[in-house]
Amino acid sequence: MTGYYYIINSIKEYLSSTGLINTITVGDIYKVDLAKQTLFPLSHIIANNAQLSDNTITLNISILFMDIVDESKTGVINIFDSNDNELDVLNTQLTIANRFASEFLRGDLYSQNIQIIGVPNAEPFVDRFENKLAGWTLTFDLVIPNDMTIC
Repeated sequence: MTGYYYIINSIKEYLSSTGLINTITVGDIYKVDLAKQTLFPLSHIIANNAQLSDNTITLNISILFMDIVDESKTGVINIFDSNDNELDVLNTQLTIANRFASEFLRGDLYSQNIQIIGVPNAEPFVDRFENKLAGWTLTFDLVIPNDMTIC
């Protein structure tokens, strides 16, 4: 039977297999220990809602792809580059989000009937949490077959 566990575990397994993410969490972002012992980069999965039809289940999912921004102890050399690696973090995390979306749009998971419908949306964030983090929130709709029977 497919459903919530199947989707969450498929996402987790794919993210783990990339070797680019150290920590994967799910649920309420405020329960994640972002300031203390978390190993970054981190991806956090949030199920926003589900639409149940006769033949399919469509889940709206958001995944936060994030890493810590390291600040240099030296002074600012130029204003554009700043004195941290924020641009590097944003670039790397967007690349990981893009690879993830591509896998569900046309990769192995697509052929396993876990498919993104529509166009995924990626929104950047910086310093959204307790420590200085940056990354992208990727939001998309995943559709899977609804194998529920009426008995």
